[in-house]
Amino acid sequence: MPTEKFQFPGSDGQMLAASLDLPDGTPTAYALLAHCFTCGKDVLAAKRIAEGLAKHGIATLRFDFTGIGASEGEFANTTFSSNIADLVLAADHLRNTQRAPAILIGHSLGGAAILAAASQIPEARCIATIAAPSDPAHVTHLFKDHIPAIREQGELEVSLAGRPFRIKREFLDDIAEHRLTDTVAKLHKPLLIFHSPTDDHVGIDNATRIFVAAKHPKSFISLTGADHLLTQKRDAVYVADMIAAWAMRYLDVPAAATAVVADPPAGFVTVGETRASKLQNVIAAGRHRILADEPVEVGGHDTGPGPYDFLLGALGACTSMTMRLYAERKSIPLDRVTVTLKHGRIYAKDCETCETQEGMISRIERTITMDGALDAEQRRKLMEIADKCPVHRTLTSEIDIVTKATDP
Repeated sequence: MPTEKFQFPGSDGQMLAASLDLPDGTPTAYALLAHCFTCGKDVLAAKRIAEGLAKHGIATLRFDFTGIGASEGEFANTTFSSNIADLVLAADHLRNTQRAPAILIGHSLGGAAILAAASQIPEARCIATIAAPSDPAHVTHLFKDHIPAIREQGELEVSLAGRPFRIKREFLDDIAEHRLTDTVAKLHKPLLIFHSPTDDHVGIDNATRIFVAAKHPKSFISLTGADHLLTQKRDAVYVADMIAAWAMRYLDVPAAATAVVADPPAGFVTVGETRASKLQNVIAAGRHRILADEPVEVGGHDTGPGPYDFLLGALGACTSMTMRLYAERKSIPLDRVTVTLKHGRIYAKDCETCETQEGMISRIERTITMDGALDAEQRRKLMEIADKCPVHRTLTSEIDIVTKATDP
């Protein structure tokens, strides 16, 4: 998966270093990711989340705040407000060069900053926070013993995560002015909150306060066993997978993805990759468009039914239609037909009516519910008719599938 590296001007004019992680095909959507306090865009959690989202077709912009990593400027001159302003400018850059971010993601203090910036990014459709504090001032516990000296001297060098950073009085004053829960209550955007119940940096009670303040739709996912920085790869990958699956509910993906295949000739069905994600395809039948995909746990994006779902759907629809036509023709009082199907594999020797007696074979279990004032004979006849639907006959007869490649 490609990564584009570039710079864009921050709120104080300094150039900020950024990375845009792209999927192999056309992005389904763009996300903006804010890293944790003093971490930088290349912290493992940020990189792994961006890589994970790319596998789901989502491009992610991550960047170093002023004075962090490869960005210009002095960290001592930054405030929580300047971080918010930098996030808005990052969104502006995406809007001007690619597409505005539809997904906003923030880790730790970056989560608080992304919540505060969301109202200034109108295209954002949904927001996800990871181990975010409910009060930005929570970050000051990292250097609480130095706060009196910072206020007295105006500026002091402190050690954070083993690295020296200069903190100014202005930072303390600015961060104390932000009331995040009030901001969250006015978001009016879908919110997904990740938090570990054993987070020893930002307690789980912070997630509770954010969740209570937020309006629906809101969701919470417990990162059981994860540490604050998501240092275990499986935790970051899990977060990426969950964000991708959750965000699809709020993104206009189907309308864009289904436009990639032209109307096929009469009697033909065309299936083509959308390239919006690894497995997503669009099925074109006449003027109709339907997305096909696989569940997240097997590498898909869960934007549509899987191939076997369509196979079962075809048999179920054909069964219902055939029974309906017969009931209408014979004036049978059939009110409604419901067909439930399941595909599985069994040992051939366990099938009494099958010619094959070795290895595994497919089995489709079909359950038919008939509503209406039907007598026993009418029910028996309708069940007999169900086995005569054209798709049933096709599936149980010999099929010749001819495959050929088109000329290059």
